[in-house]
Formats: sequence, C-alpha cells, structure tokens
Amino acid sequence: MANLKEKYTQELRPALQEELGINNVMAVPKLTKIVINMGVGEAANDKKHLESALDNLTVIAGQKPIVTKARKSVASFKIREGWPLGCKVTLRGNKMYDFMERLIKIAIPRERDFRGLNPKSFDQQGNYSFGIKEQIIFPEINYDNIDNIRGMDICINTSTENTEHAKALLKAFDFPFKQ
Repeated sequence: MANLKEKYTQELRPALQEELGINNVMAVPKLTKIVINMGVGEAANDKKHLESALDNLTVIAGQKPIVTKARKSVASFKIREGWPLGCKVTLRGNKMYDFMERLIKIAIPRERDFRGLNPKSFDQQGNYSFGIKEQIIFPEINYDNIDNIRGMDICINTSTENTEHAKALLKAFDFPFKQ
C-alpha cells in the first residue's frame, strides 16, 4: 500500500472527521482520481511530438496514456476532425496515491520560481485543477532525452461537493498553497 494512502487512512481521515464535524466515516472527503492532460498542438504537423509526449507521460504516470483527438475541424489552426492533439491519463487507487506523493514531495518543490499554488482553483464540485509549465520537474524524466519542454494540466478529483472540505483534504496532504 502507498505511504500516502496508509497515512490518510490511519491519521488524516480521523483528524479530518473531527475537524470538519462529520459523524459518518464514509462522508469524510477523499481522493477519487487524478487526471493528467498534456496538449500537443505540434502533433498536427509531426507525429514524433505526440510519441515523445506519450513516452514522457507514461514515465511520469506509470501507466499508458490515451491519445485525445480533435472533436471538430478548425481551419484557422489547420486542424481536421479526428487528428491526434494530445494525451491524457487517469490515475486511481495506489498509482494515484503514489503520484500524489511524488507530486507534493518531489516535483512541485523543483519548479522554478515557485511561490505556492492558487487556493482559489477549486470548481463547484470540489475538484482542484492546476497547470505545470514543464515536465522536467519530475525526477523520472531524463533531461537528455527531451525534445521539447511541454506543460501539463493536473486535475485532482475529490469525493466531496463542498469546496471547503476539499481544501481541508488537500491541506491535510500538505499541499503547497499560497499564503
């Protein structure tokens, strides 16, 4: 079992239950999934960019991503419907907790000029989304094999509808929010 998952079940869940005043243990907020999305606009012209992005995302996430395709044609961007434009991966279970631990403890502190994540990036369903400007902050990526520096979007989905409960959950995981 992942260290972060073990810490959540043994320490954080009872503390959150007491802090938020929740009677039922099953109503305590928890992580449901993490979605990592990498848009590769250059893939419309050259397929090698997409293959490189797929390799990077596979190494970062620990599982194979799926290729996302254009939903409709856009003439000004010279894109046709069905062309590959990016890749995404959905993490659940132990892989999700492993990725979350690496993200909090290793990757985010390595980001250049990092001053904390915006605490207002929650949506109405209690999910937190943020972007990373370069994939090289992850230690699994070999800097010598990178052809392009690409960013990625990360969406952390929680089981709660309440934004304050979701914020309390991420703070319990020591998420680096701006003060």
